[in-house]
Amino acid sequence: MPQGLAADLPAREGADTRKADKYIWAVYIALLVVSVVELYSASSREVQASNVLAPLLRHGKMLVLGAGITIGLSRLKFKWIIQFTPLFALFSLVIGFYVFFNGQIINGARRSMVLLGIPLQSAELLKLAVVLFIAYTMTRKTSASRGVKNVGLIVSAGFVLVCGGLLVTQGLTNTLLLMGVSFAMMLIAGVDMKRFLLVLVCYGAIGGVFLAVRGDGDSETAAETTAIMTTGKDLDGKEVTHARQSTWMARIDRWLGNDSVNKYDPEYRIDAKNRQEMYSYFAQANGGIHGVLPGNSRETARLPLAFSDYIFAIIVEDWGFIGGMALLVLYLCLLGRAGVIAARCTHVFPALLVMGMAVMIVLQALFHMAIVTGVFPVSGQPLPMISKGGTSIIATSIAFGLMLAVSRFASQSNKRKDILAAARELPEDMDAVNPGKID
Repeated sequence: MPQGLAADLPAREGADTRKADKYIWAVYIALLVVSVVELYSASSREVQASNVLAPLLRHGKMLVLGAGITIGLSRLKFKWIIQFTPLFALFSLVIGFYVFFNGQIINGARRSMVLLGIPLQSAELLKLAVVLFIAYTMTRKTSASRGVKNVGLIVSAGFVLVCGGLLVTQGLTNTLLLMGVSFAMMLIAGVDMKRFLLVLVCYGAIGGVFLAVRGDGDSETAAETTAIMTTGKDLDGKEVTHARQSTWMARIDRWLGNDSVNKYDPEYRIDAKNRQEMYSYFAQANGGIHGVLPGNSRETARLPLAFSDYIFAIIVEDWGFIGGMALLVLYLCLLGRAGVIAARCTHVFPALLVMGMAVMIVLQALFHMAIVTGVFPVSGQPLPMISKGGTSIIATSIAFGLMLAVSRFASQSNKRKDILAAARELPEDMDAVNPGKID
């Protein structure tokens, strides 16, 4: 587009009066409803006789706060998102480094900190930062003739590796999630297959080196696992600040069946190491095809972290296979709708932003479901917008708000008025054309 054309449009004219996408709003509201019902169903361990609604009220406050953030961000124009991105990326990195070295220990790893009385999970902030930073960097380093420049690809991949390194001690799934999101955004940005495979090899090589040099120590006993999960210390009272490689490998061995134990054997003993996955399987089996309905769960009282890392098991127990599949389809509909919006965007920045946020949410949901159902090894990953967790709800609400902002303000047609209105919101070095646009 010739420079200066955006000035041809009157200041009050443009895309400002457009409404945010109703399908994304529908998915968001549906997830809120599921969250309220299932959080209460899965919180029997937290219910107190004096106030049985306490868990639901605490969760409801976070959902209301998240809804306010989503509504506010849905009205945010691109110029503010762009200005906000470098500051948010820097803030997230600072939080990530602080938590890595001095964060609060939860389940045997440093995962959070408190800032101005507000608890912050570094993983949730860094996920958002990766999507925003990649969209920002690749858009600025894109040319009409060559697509994404090498420097943009290198800087983006380097940022992902730094963020992944800060999260790897909390478990492998967050690091894999960041890499998966970056792969998706590279493909959307039009990175050619040769450079894409080169980034893939670099990720794999660095991950292999990390695993090779990291000491794995001795395997944990069931008693040690229980002590670490409850107190953050081993049996000798020594603080355990990072998840050990031996724990990862033991979980992978159990998943692959290399521990010479058949977990489907009626004689299989449940201990601290396998309690979560076994009770999760019990819950899903009890749900059957149509479920037992909320309030009738048998396993919520004994399944650890049923309200967060294993809430999908309670959803399947409540609503059965049909309910679990319906929730999966709901998340996939979000991804599909984001893809439709991205394919219509004239410029690359909004296309990357909406798809990056959708991939982040859906990939995290798929990881959660895969872990709970035994497709992936055991790890901790909240179900977006449904699991209990303040930072997770806020991060997902921000992601939904930014997707809605794209659907409201991004040019999704060939009309000159819409294109000019969108261009006026983008700096000159970020007005690259979307290579995946479908007319």
